[in-house]
Amino acid sequence: MKALKASLFGLGASMALVFSACCGSQEAANLTVSGLNPEKFDTVINEKPVKLYTLVNENGVEACITNFGARLVSLMVPDRDGKLTDVVLGYDNIAQYADAKNFGSDFGASIGRYANRIKDGKFCIGEDTIQLPQNNFGHCLHGGPTGWQYQIFDAEQIDSTTLKLTLVSPDGDNNFPGEVKATVTYTLTSDNAIDIKMEAETDQPTIVNMTNHSYFNLNGDPTQPAMDMELYINADKFTPADSTFMPTGEICEVAGTPMDFRTAHAIQDSMRMDFEQVKFGNGFDHNWILNTYKDGKGNDTQVAASLYSPKTGILLEAFTNEPGMQVYTGNFQGINGEQDKVRKGGLKYPQRPSVCLESQKYPNSPNHPEWPSPFLNPGEKYYSHLVFKFSVK
Repeated sequence: MKALKASLFGLGASMALVFSACCGSQEAANLTVSGLNPEKFDTVINEKPVKLYTLVNENGVEACITNFGARLVSLMVPDRDGKLTDVVLGYDNIAQYADAKNFGSDFGASIGRYANRIKDGKFCIGEDTIQLPQNNFGHCLHGGPTGWQYQIFDAEQIDSTTLKLTLVSPDGDNNFPGEVKATVTYTLTSDNAIDIKMEAETDQPTIVNMTNHSYFNLNGDPTQPAMDMELYINADKFTPADSTFMPTGEICEVAGTPMDFRTAHAIQDSMRMDFEQVKFGNGFDHNWILNTYKDGKGNDTQVAASLYSPKTGILLEAFTNEPGMQVYTGNFQGINGEQDKVRKGGLKYPQRPSVCLESQKYPNSPNHPEWPSPFLNPGEKYYSHLVFKFSVK
């Protein structure tokens, strides 16, 4: 009897091991190239289904996107040795993205209705003064506390390289006037670019300013600061900000200041805390006025900005039709408790592990009629184009 029990126990243990191995193999088979498990994104939020969508081009480059905030979750591109490397930061499950404690991270998100800041959360349409939520130093940031980056888009996967995401933002959404129908279309191109088209229409006069908020680390190791990456910005001027990150209304030349990235160089070489603008931002968190925008039109065939990693050889070139580019160097990541949060792959991020390149209308543009206008009227179509192209040098 003891021998039989031992035999049955051994058989049970063997079956358990086989079952465990099969489950492990099945889970591994379902993982994306970046190591994401799509099942961890499969849920329902606000009665809408949330999923992870995968785009793959002919070169094996992979982009993973969730319709929660139309977010780019991972982007695998080849380094100089041909090794696929995930170049965007984020989480590996929807629970962390949707956790209210993580709001403000904006990892990979499509920002709306108005990206960046509006002073005191106020602007005027005709004789009406609109008061928006004040969620950042008394200003409205990224569309308010429940901006589009925290809402569920309807998703339509057109083909293996294209995903279209649609959101209907009702009149009064975060106090913005007008019902707005917005779309974000991600296309993974044959030349290893993630092409992002952002479009919108409204039934009432309103403002729209969309962007993508991906945090890029091209070094292949987001557990280390990334300020050795080389930054180029095609801009002679920038809009200085005060200590609350709000543009003062001035336009200043970059020449002779740490804001001059017209020649690519390591970001850390210009991170001078004795310079007021860098001190105010705790690093760079500023809007540059792009040379690629002239006479009311942006040229999205010219490089607006670029990042390069000497460690991996990965080069990112950004193209846009927008007049401005907000460059944020992850100054508040990895501090004030952020260093304890577990991200993709079980990693923890230090301070300044990444760079955001956010194409946009200038911050607080609704209150500066002399700047490129963010106002959108019925019958007009908003169109913003942003391309992140990857290569190796």
